[in-house]
Amino acid sequence: MRKFLLRFRYQLVLFLAVLGPGFITANVDNDAGGILTYSQAGARFGYLPLWTLIPITILLIITQEMCSRMGAVTGKGLSDLIREEFGLRITFLMMALLVVVNLTNVMSEFAGVAGSLELFHISRYITVPLAAAAVWFLVVKGTYKSVEKIFLFACLLYVTYIISAFLVRPDWKEAAIYSVKPVLLLQPAYIFMLIGMVGTTIAPWMQFYLQSAVVEKGITPDEYAASRLEVIVGCIMTDVVAFFIVVACAGAIWSVRPRDIDTAQQAALALKPFGEYAFALFSAGLLNASVFAATILPLSTAYTVCEGLGFESGIDKRMREAPIFYGLYTLLIVVGAGLVLIPKFPLIRMILWSQVLNGMLLPFILIFMILLINKKDLMGRWVNPGWFNVASWISIVVIIGLTLAYVGILVKGTP
Repeated sequence: MRKFLLRFRYQLVLFLAVLGPGFITANVDNDAGGILTYSQAGARFGYLPLWTLIPITILLIITQEMCSRMGAVTGKGLSDLIREEFGLRITFLMMALLVVVNLTNVMSEFAGVAGSLELFHISRYITVPLAAAAVWFLVVKGTYKSVEKIFLFACLLYVTYIISAFLVRPDWKEAAIYSVKPVLLLQPAYIFMLIGMVGTTIAPWMQFYLQSAVVEKGITPDEYAASRLEVIVGCIMTDVVAFFIVVACAGAIWSVRPRDIDTAQQAALALKPFGEYAFALFSAGLLNASVFAATILPLSTAYTVCEGLGFESGIDKRMREAPIFYGLYTLLIVVGAGLVLIPKFPLIRMILWSQVLNGMLLPFILIFMILLINKKDLMGRWVNPGWFNVASWISIVVIIGLTLAYVGILVKGTP
């Protein structure tokens, strides 16, 4: 018994030592764009889309585990490996696409900040600049350890969505049934939503950020078992939160009148009849998620570009040591926050499309990852097991199939 307790204590200490990259990366994926996508799914289709969360969670675990393993074994970021193995031209094209998609995501985060506080009659012309300044100072003036602690605390605040769902009192029986009952409607809007749910849950930027964070934290192959557990726990938690967001909106909006919603704050307002607590908790969750992701997304982009082009990068480096890294981080925040302040900017349509673009880009990122992680000269004994490869290739085929199906059906209408 004593040996068991000592071993358990050792494993717990090791788990806490590596806690951070996987847990943070998975949870930040429930950002403003993700919350809008899940809210839209529940508001328009009720409980029907819930079945997608199980296969999405499995795919999320597989992709995040591969990135964590590559980072621990090689000590290099994903874009760095792609440049070394496939050349600068491919890397540059991939980074250009990621920067465009990530910029739209950064804008959605500041829109989430604005929308969550406008519910309490605070102008976006005050909240967005303040949020932009706060996330800039957090990263530029902080260290990796201090920033990571704040991020881990932000992860805990996602519990607000779970409480909100219970306050709505949805049909839990229907939610349980459709969590395991696949329903595929041949409608452009439904397929559009499925692609968006995949894209917002397994966004391409996540793979680059996770691997870079694992490298910067200094996780080694000896610590990898604990790191893998951390990745799995984070992936499960993020999709549990997604489940409760869909359920809350299905219970509050779809059960009353199925409809589209234009903003995540509309979802929060729909919870008002169920009590001020449900409304306030959903709004607080949106603010937390938006500020959290507004910090991570430009950081992920800066990591990706600098690694791909061979520039110095990292939170622990000073500005004069990594000027391109901090310059790009600053530019994304300034542009992302600035565009949100433009009156009548078509932000919501762009947010939803950014999630779908994530889903369309993901298969190509996964192909690079699978090719890299199966290189024995790169990974040694840490190459993929066979079933990981099978699951990954099936996922790629399914996502591409959904995209092609959407394009084919779209000629008959728009989502």
